[in-house]
Formats: sequence, structure tokens, C-alpha cells
Amino acid sequence: MPTRHDIRNVAIVAHVDHGKTTIVDAMLKQAGAFAAHQLDSVDDRVMDSNDLEREKGITILAKNTAVKYHPKDGGDPITINIIDTPGHADFGGEVERGLSMVDGVVLLVDASEGPLPQTRFVLRKALQQRKPVILCINKTDRPDSRIDEVVNETYDLFLDLDADEDQIEFPIVYACGRDGIASLTKPEDGTVPADSANLEPFFSAILEHIPAPTYEAEAPLQAHVTNLDADNFLGRIALLRVEQGELRKGQTVAWIKRDGSVQSVRITELMMTEALTRKPAEMAGPGDICAVAGIPDIMIGETLADPENPVALPLITVDEPAISMTIGTNTSPLVGRGGTGKGADAKAAVKDRKVTARQVKDRLDRELIGNVSLRVLETDRPDAWEVQGRGELALAILVEQMRREGYELTIGKPQVVTKDVDGKVYEPVERMTVDVPEEHMGAVTQMMGIRKGRMDNMSNHGSGWVRMEFVVPSRGLIGFRTEFLTNTRGTGIAHSIHEGHEPWFGTLTTRNNGSLVADRSGAVTAFAMTNLQERGVLFVEPGTEVYEGMIVGENSRSDDMDVNITKEKKLTNMRSSTADVAESIVPPRKLSLEQSLEFCRDDECVEVTPEAVRIRKVNLDQKDRARAASRAKR
Repeated sequence: MPTRHDIRNVAIVAHVDHGKTTIVDAMLKQAGAFAAHQLDSVDDRVMDSNDLEREKGITILAKNTAVKYHPKDGGDPITINIIDTPGHADFGGEVERGLSMVDGVVLLVDASEGPLPQTRFVLRKALQQRKPVILCINKTDRPDSRIDEVVNETYDLFLDLDADEDQIEFPIVYACGRDGIASLTKPEDGTVPADSANLEPFFSAILEHIPAPTYEAEAPLQAHVTNLDADNFLGRIALLRVEQGELRKGQTVAWIKRDGSVQSVRITELMMTEALTRKPAEMAGPGDICAVAGIPDIMIGETLADPENPVALPLITVDEPAISMTIGTNTSPLVGRGGTGKGADAKAAVKDRKVTARQVKDRLDRELIGNVSLRVLETDRPDAWEVQGRGELALAILVEQMRREGYELTIGKPQVVTKDVDGKVYEPVERMTVDVPEEHMGAVTQMMGIRKGRMDNMSNHGSGWVRMEFVVPSRGLIGFRTEFLTNTRGTGIAHSIHEGHEPWFGTLTTRNNGSLVADRSGAVTAFAMTNLQERGVLFVEPGTEVYEGMIVGENSRSDDMDVNITKEKKLTNMRSSTADVAESIVPPRKLSLEQSLEFCRDDECVEVTPEAVRIRKVNLDQKDRARAASRAKR
């Protein structure tokens, strides 16, 4: 079969924070993607262009770039298309999409941490698609690096995932991505490779071991849509890989939709990626990754084909969702009234906010276009929808993006998506890998026991740290991370991936403390906080507007307590020797969106606005809640 030797398509996959985006930065700089005067002004992690990606330090969206590599032997330049994929299993749909565009993968593994749960997840996807793998041991300069052990652990992982003989004979590159240095010779632990000064060995390994795209000489056009983007002037842009034939600007092609129907469309604009920008092009051939405009309703997984002989490529399939939450319009008394809920300016801003059911539904429908791993289902209420995703983080990211766009929402407690197998209820389970100092081992084991997790493996590297693997129901991990960080004094590291479904584990009690619930509307006073802070931990500060049914703190006991947090100090004309004694207020605990979702019980939900995140009871009326509780007891 003919081969295009001037192209390589490669995805870089790894666990979270093992250095994918950093090494792509170094590849761009060393391949001449930036002019000399630009190098000092280029940001670190330049591929993480999304605000949330920069804030959280993780890759959320799979993105592509391309570098022109000039071989040292003076041959023709070779285009290397690089797909930077997320390392978190919650964004697995992005990984599967990225792998559908490439012919091989670079597996990045931290020289100290070794293969972790998301390493297993992304490698499993690559091996299932029969992609050749290059192993890159990154961060060799870490003082606690253990290169030989990590290589052996990676071999064990390949065997565990049933890799065949060809896949397990992978080449190994040793790198320090931060310094932009790679070598094929193993350096000493804790040192940068000494026999190289750049990434030249890394580029050479990609050219040698990632196969060049092959195609059939006279085959008709087939191009697979793998991603979507938008442009203010061009409208919707489809990112696609040309599998067979040629795609030209102005060409009329057959658009094969997901339902099998075929429509003729014209390519109004064709672009190819160079470094971080898209540049107009006239033609794209087999193996090229390009972007086209002119098809307003095109979707991921669809095919552009020859009008005379339209043949569809297989649709992109992703894993089933495991977590769901209800997303609806904001139904609290403070809807559309700003961060404090007070003032004429806040009321005037209602017109700029998106508070109606139609606006929320339109936004969720737009998200479905580009997010193949998300599902939106109708509920019995016209202003709320069940949104299913791969994990809690993926859904929390969606909510965070919506609130930044001006939406006001009510978010229900995350639930697991169950399956019915032979008349029995099965629930999703996760494989949780925990790295903790030895002194916190007992606390973690106890926490996992409460959540019905079973220990599968434990290893001690002799460095004072212990690695434990648990299989635990997914719903046991909702609300786990905050408590885990507290019990390990912030030193523990925990990662999990989906491990399939098992029979229902029974009742789980993960939160022992009740809530402090405001029993009336008003502004929080320092006097009331002083009297209430011995009852538990407060979430609000003086001057905050509250309403009946809003949760203002965590009770020190297991039951809920209705409190008056707006109580004011009575004035008197009698002097007292203790009247001017200053009362100290304990600083309130500020909960992020993820922590608020973790805190929720079944009868609670989260109110999300652009300025504030509040936790509240689903039923705001105190008397109605009391009647419902008494009925439940009977």
C-alpha cells in the first residue's frame, strides 16, 4: 500500500500531572514553532488554553498541534501532528476521540510515581485500538526517581492488560520535559540525561516507531470528524482526519450523518494546523489532520465521503456514563439577585443572567454537540434535566463553565448510574490507588472500610510511603476527597478509574454530621455567629444574605438543626461591665463547587450563580421538612 512518509500522527497519553503538556511545549519550541523573539513571551503549558485548565492544572480538552521536524541527515521536513490528551479518566471521551486520529502513542510515565490508575486507563484504550507504543520515562531529575522499578512496573502493566508480543517490545526514551532533554540511554536516578542536550532522540524515536499513514491509491474520499470548534466568522469548524482520497477547498462532498442519511455539502474553507494556529490550505491528503468550515450542523463521529461512492466510517464509541446529577434552573428566593442578594444594581443585572429553563436546555444541548461522553435525559419536571457523565469532576467542570457564562442553576446531589443484570441491580465500581505516608495508613483503611471498599494490593517502597489499591463502589467516593485530605493532613494522593459494575453493595453512610439550616431570611450577623459557632462549622460570614432552608454550616451532631443566624444583639440603656468584651469569630469554611457537591445529602442541593455557590435544602419550608421526616420515621 502507498505510504505518506512526510507525516506522523501521534497522541501523548499519561496520568494527570506526569508532564504531557510540558513536553509538548518543549517539542514546539525546539521544532521552531516560535520565532526567536517569541520564545521569552510564550507561556508555560501553552496547550492548556482554557481558563479552567490553567486554574486546575489539568488538561480537559484533547487538542492538536503540528510541528515541522527537519531531520539531521538533511532530508525533507516531516510534519508531526501531536494530540495532547487529558490524563483524567473523567474525560475519557476526549482520550478516545484523540486516539481515533493517530497511528501510535507516546506513553508518558513519571520516573518516581510510576504507572497510576489513569496510566492504566489511557494505555488500555491504546492497546485495544492496536496502536504501537513508545514509553517515555519523564522527570528523571526528580530526587526520588526510581527508573528501573518504574520500567518494570510498566512491563507488568502491559502484561496485565494482555498486550501482544509486538506491543510489549516497546522502545524506551528517558526525558526531563521541563528542561527539554531526552535520551535513549538510561540516566542515573535523580539526574537529567547527560548524553543529550535536546529532544532529538525523542523526535527520532517517533519517526522510527510511529508508522506513517498508509492508504489505497485510487480509493474514494473518506474523512472522519473527530472534534468540533467554532469561529465568529466561519461558524462551526469540524476537525477531521482524512483516511482515504483527497479533500479540497470548494469541493462538494457527501456528508454521512449519524442516522445514515446522506447530504451534499460544499467545503467553504480548508485549514491545516501549524504550531498553535490554523492556516488556509488548498488540499489535504490521506493521513492529514485538517479543519473544514461550511457544514453548520456536522457532529463528531460523522463522515465526509465521495459523492459518487459515499462509504461511512465507524462511529466513535465511548464508555458508558457512571455518574449523574440533576441540573435545573435556579429556584431559590435569591434568583437573579447577585452575590449578596441586595441592592438595585444586582436587581438590574437580572436581564444579563440566564435563568430560564429554555436557556439552560439550549446550553446543555450545545454541550452535547462537542462532548461525546455526556448524556442529557428528561425528568418529570420541565425545568430540570438528568445529566450523565463519566465522573464527578467532568460534571463539575460543566457546571463551572456554565456559571462563568452567566447561568444560574440548581444542582442535585451526584448519583451513580445503575444497570439491571438478570433482575439484579449492579452499580459502578472504581479502582482507587492511594499513596500515603505510613502513619496515615490506618485512617485510610478505616475510611475505605466505611465505604465498603476492599483492598486488592499494598506495596511499600521503603521510602516511608505506602501504596494501596482498593476496589470501591463509585457512590462511596462521592464526598471522599475532602475527608481524605483532612485525615492525611493534605499529604495523601488518591486517583481512581472505572472498573466495571458489581452487584449493589447496600446502604452506605459517608457523612456523619448533619447541617445547620437557616430558619428565616435576612442578613447574617456577627452576634448570631458568635453564639452558633460552638454548634459546628459555619460556611457564611457576617453580612451574607440567607433565606429559609439555606444551609449555613455543618452541625457537630448527626441530625439537622434549624438556627436563627440573623439574630441581632438587643440594645439596652443599662451599662454592663462585660458589654464591650470583644467576641472572636472563627473564620468560616469556604466551600468550592466540588466541595459543595460532595457535602450534599439526598435531601439537599447546590444553588450555583456567577457570584456565589450556596447549599440548600430541596424543600425550603421548615414545617414541610419536619412533616416529611415524621412520615419517614413512621
